[in-house]
Amino acid sequence: MRPGVRFALISAAVALLLAPAAAQEEHPDTLAGTLRARTARRLEAIASEADGVVGYRIVDLTTGDHFSRLENTAFPAASTIKLAILYELLRQADAGAIDLDKVEPLDRSRAVPGGLLYELGTPLLSPRDLAVAMIVQSDNTATNVLITRLGMDSVNRRMRELGLTGTKLRRYMIDLEAARRGDENVTTPADLVTLLMAFHERKGLSEEAGRTADRILRIHKLTPIRTGVPSSVPVASKSGELEGVRADAGIVYLERRPYAFAAMSTYMGAEDAGTRTLEALARESYNYFSRLATVSRYGRQIR
Repeated sequence: MRPGVRFALISAAVALLLAPAAAQEEHPDTLAGTLRARTARRLEAIASEADGVVGYRIVDLTTGDHFSRLENTAFPAASTIKLAILYELLRQADAGAIDLDKVEPLDRSRAVPGGLLYELGTPLLSPRDLAVAMIVQSDNTATNVLITRLGMDSVNRRMRELGLTGTKLRRYMIDLEAARRGDENVTTPADLVTLLMAFHERKGLSEEAGRTADRILRIHKLTPIRTGVPSSVPVASKSGELEGVRADAGIVYLERRPYAFAAMSTYMGAEDAGTRTLEALARESYNYFSRLATVSRYGRQIR
């Protein structure tokens, strides 16, 4: 065989051997996309296998990328509606209509079970005190007093101004007659994320009001998000629960990769089924974002 022909055959053989290896090399964006797709499948599986109906919206605050399911569907808000009340309280305080630190006797006409204030008679409390009790202890009496002071229509009007058309405050806490009439407080996973972002970005709020919200929302609470995230990672959140209903919404301030999380469930069979589902969604979300926070473009762990 002539030397030229032999060289050509050898070169062709080498090219064939090398071709599969070259084709297998993945672009770094493809690798990250594979991880993202896997996470999306796992989140969907958790929600679809739950004994009820589950929706969520989870947003990467670094890139704007998101995972979502039934994100624009109205669910019973339970106590997550208290985020809307907190926002309106701070807006009215910014406008000078309410003094956050002016103390007054507790309005017992709005006292209902579900919190410490129901047991305390008529203590002197400020709107700031009521807000802390409402968010941290989910105190229903504190919430009802604030609804009376702020006005239910004012809260709903403010939500519409923010574009939260799926969020409606229709009744006081523990008003079962209103609930039986269908006057349920409702919101959507997407609305909850938008409201959280309004606090985070100080949208419509002064810097002082934003700091007040941040301090209150970051106080440690035993919620599905908190269970799914290490205690060292700050979380600004509010959860809620009713019979057959569980919801949780918050911003997870993971270093280098913060994200907003809102998950809601209804028609749940067992009382704790919604809690378990939301905890699993929170844990899967943290597993995903914590990897993005500590890796190179190719997925190598770099701390």
